[in-house]
Amino acid sequence: MPTPLHEKSSVAAIRDRFDQDVDRFSDLETGQTATIDAPLAMELVTRAAIQSTPRIRRTLDVGCGAGNSTLCLLQHVNPIDCDLVDLSMPMLQKARERIAHANTGVIRIFQDDIRDATLPEQAYDVIVAAAVLHHLRDEEDWKAVFRKLYGLTAPGGSLWITDLVSHENAAIQSLMWDRYGAYLSHAGGRDYRDNVFRYIDREDSPRPLTYQLDLLRHVGFYQVDILHKNSCFAAFGAVKTKMADR
Repeated sequence: MPTPLHEKSSVAAIRDRFDQDVDRFSDLETGQTATIDAPLAMELVTRAAIQSTPRIRRTLDVGCGAGNSTLCLLQHVNPIDCDLVDLSMPMLQKARERIAHANTGVIRIFQDDIRDATLPEQAYDVIVAAAVLHHLRDEEDWKAVFRKLYGLTAPGGSLWITDLVSHENAAIQSLMWDRYGAYLSHAGGRDYRDNVFRYIDREDSPRPLTYQLDLLRHVGFYQVDILHKNSCFAAFGAVKTKMADR
């Protein structure tokens, strides 16, 4: 049986695991092995952010890890003022170090949970959230964070998410989970697959892509798009329209 929500890993436990894993997440080849099509999803999110957001001056990277998403964006738009949020201070320090080599804009770090972080309203032209929102728990948790992300997005700005997703239909969930298991076994063997499945069960509580698209619209985003989906992973996002465009 899956681990109940109230027995999932605490924020502190998740932070401690990532504190020990900075080097792996500083390398796209090793840090994204468990994520299907991670390089493609990151490229699509970057391109979509640029295409849909006329002027990118300030960005927010939620659950930034070692900074890969922001670094990808900086290859095309530079300089940018970057705010980085993560539970792990070692991750934040590594992200700031790496981004500072590629960017002359202001870099600010926030060691915090996005649920609690104090950030400026309607300030961010682009927000990216890569492999982080699956740590949200119950319905109210999901709604509150999506409302917060909408409030932080500047008018005309955009939010882009890449993440593990579940499925509404149990048979489809089983099909996609089997496909994911086969991918993990091919990437690292059965022991690797079983280890990934263990920490997903312990730490993660993903929601269906359909649920999240509906939630984006519910909190106020005007245009919602799917960029890519493969088995249990998806890349998608939304644009916050300017009032004059309604």
